[in-house]
Amino acid sequence: MKKTVQIFSMLLIALTVMVSCKKDTDPADRDFFVGTYSGTITYNDGSKDISDDDGKVRVVKAGDTYNFIFGTGIPDITGVKFQGSGDTYTSIGDGLTGISVNASTLKILVTNSKGTWTANCTR
Repeated sequence: MKKTVQIFSMLLIALTVMVSCKKDTDPADRDFFVGTYSGTITYNDGSKDISDDDGKVRVVKAGDTYNFIFGTGIPDITGVKFQGSGDTYTSIGDGLTGISVNASTLKILVTNSKGTWTANCTR
């Protein structure tokens, strides 16, 4: 049993490495995408004001749903679905939302009842 768990763990790690995306992979071209973008990220909810000029945002796409995982204590933005074409998308949902993501850049401006997020990042 222990050996089976080890083999499964190794296969899972190998699969993760194999599906991690190269820097020239556009998330729109994949059903599954994982990529890390670096640059300036901010968040403000009225009581918290977080800013990081060397921040990171991990973009995870599964099917047609995107998740934006921030560092530096900034809350994540999850369950985002887009409508649009090309490299610039408008999110479907509440609040002011503009997200542009492609193989090399990520730009975010999201404002809703939970706060305001911005990102100006490259990969």
